[in-house]
Amino acid sequence: MRQFTGQFTKRLRAELNTVLRSQVDLLPSNASLLIAVSGGQDSLCLAKLLLMQQAKFNWNLTIAHCDHRWRSDSSANANHVEKIAREWGIDFCVRTAEIAPKNEAMAREWRYAMLIEMAQIYKCNYVITGHTRSDRVETLMYNLMRGSGADGLASLTWRRSLTPEISLVRPLLNVSRHETAEFCRENQITIWEDSTNQDLNYRRNRLRLETLPYLQTHFNPQLETAIAQTAELLHSDVIYLEEQASQFFEENVSVIWDDQSPCLHRQLLQAQPLALQRRIVRQFLSRYLIHQVNFEDVERFLNLLAAQNRSQSSPFNGNISAFIEHPWIFLRK
Repeated sequence: MRQFTGQFTKRLRAELNTVLRSQVDLLPSNASLLIAVSGGQDSLCLAKLLLMQQAKFNWNLTIAHCDHRWRSDSSANANHVEKIAREWGIDFCVRTAEIAPKNEAMAREWRYAMLIEMAQIYKCNYVITGHTRSDRVETLMYNLMRGSGADGLASLTWRRSLTPEISLVRPLLNVSRHETAEFCRENQITIWEDSTNQDLNYRRNRLRLETLPYLQTHFNPQLETAIAQTAELLHSDVIYLEEQASQFFEENVSVIWDDQSPCLHRQLLQAQPLALQRRIVRQFLSRYLIHQVNFEDVERFLNLLAAQNRSQSSPFNGNISAFIEHPWIFLRK
């Protein structure tokens, strides 16, 4: 195999090895990996890096591509990715949307559903994506402007579960978009340019192309590194608080009354710090409400801690309310 000696190639190979040593079991030896490749610089850089390290870790690699049919050249894009996979000797699979998703959220939902399906077919326990430090910074800033809490600000973590058997792994979170571009240049990898990445009608594009460069120029040239460090610190805090909140439920403070009404022990919940109260209530409500629990839901429930006995909250979605029957707070239609 040809030896690559460019400075960015050396740096990114060393960075990947460092991550795999520090993040225990992130990508274990002998694993089957499904690599999500769009054809852009980040995902092609990721696929090539994993190929370079394949012999060392004895990985079984498969490249997966999802065609949303958003662009007139999407089919040619898929063919380009398949050609590269064949040239590199990696198995390839593709899914094409029957109907183009209407928005980014629907596209993301469809894409991850297809990646899970392909991972199951190819018996891969790991789906690998090329999210970089640059993506992590954009996500934190985007969620900050939407009013997110620590969980949203710490999103794009190294690993999360897609199903009980399949994990999503992002091994390039310490790598910048500039570095993946230079890696592809050094290794003469042809990148498929996605024209929608320049469309300022997409808010994330405007954030990437206008807002972050302005902040780097006028406030902090090392903004990307600084914000990525903040995300990593927040992630550690979130993990600790989630674990503490989960332990709360192991102490018989939550029961199902009359086989139908889940409830929390009000006095024991009230004795916890506010940060834990919010996480405990969010975990509790997430088990029983049909919609994604938000800040207003949590605060509505917590307001009952200081209310009179037999008080009741305004309804959550699904016509479910919380009410007090001392010492419990019940959920009931």
